[in-house]
Amino acid sequence: MAKTLIIEKAGGPEEFKLVDKPVGEPGPGEIRIAHKACGLNFIDVYQRTGKYPLSFPQALGMEAAGVIEAVGEGVAHLKVGDRAAYAATPPGAYTEARVMPAAQVCPLPEGISFEEGAAMMLKGLTVEYLFHRTTPLKKGDTVLFHAAAGGVGLIACQWARSEGITLIGTAGSEEKCKLALAHGAHHCINYRTEDFAARVRELTGGKGVDVVMDAVGADTFDGSLDSLKPLGMMISFGAASGSVPPFSVDLLAKKGSLKITRPTLFTHIGDHATCQAMAKHLFDKVLAGDVKIRIDQRFPLAQVAEAHRALEARKTTGSTILEV
Repeated sequence: MAKTLIIEKAGGPEEFKLVDKPVGEPGPGEIRIAHKACGLNFIDVYQRTGKYPLSFPQALGMEAAGVIEAVGEGVAHLKVGDRAAYAATPPGAYTEARVMPAAQVCPLPEGISFEEGAAMMLKGLTVEYLFHRTTPLKKGDTVLFHAAAGGVGLIACQWARSEGITLIGTAGSEEKCKLALAHGAHHCINYRTEDFAARVRELTGGKGVDVVMDAVGADTFDGSLDSLKPLGMMISFGAASGSVPPFSVDLLAKKGSLKITRPTLFTHIGDHATCQAMAKHLFDKVLAGDVKIRIDQRFPLAQVAEAHRALEARKTTGSTILEV
């Protein structure tokens, strides 16, 4: 049996229930992993609130790190006793141990702690696909990155610096802007006190940026389009402020023949070999010191409701982990 956080219906953080759940043995293509730490991400909020519908009862959580306890038939890249970490479907990481598909579970190098592994997989793999698998980016290009002081944002700031890419961030306070700058952002705009699109135009000599990376959604969408140079790419990869309302594709022509995409991490890592290659790229960045994983909030697993409240209130910076 494993202590597990489940919800029985969509709603607020008060819906979490701590239960004892049987773990069982892995079948073909599966592993059993004992968690040491679990990650917290905004997709967990989307699932809890019903924005991303689930069947109930359902354990939540999309990333964790721990030790492999058992390996099912056909699994070749992991063995019992291996350190491992993952960001993967189906949800269910808020638990002491689980059986799950092995394809997206990745061997965790010795130089990376379980806490870092749990804090970095979903966020770090997201940054990997944003910078390397969505649209061509090269040294000297300029990117606008919203929520630059969050868990994904701080990794993105460092990643951009390591690639010679100019990153202009946005954040909701001067303190958060300073944090983004300290992690490699060239500029950071406090969107509560400045028109970020106008400021982006100033910073780029009126040209605009090559790419916008936007997980905020409704609140920033129009300004994001106004921040792009002609033929620029808008990457909408989340909706923390709500979904982008419907719009006419003619708008993209009027604003400079813009391009737009709405990717997800889970499409990118759906292929086993691709997932493992992305994870290796991420691990190499961390081991080389190009990216440091900042864990600013820690909660016991049983206090996941408090962790969700802090995340939704935008009171967090960097990554948040749940200690098992």
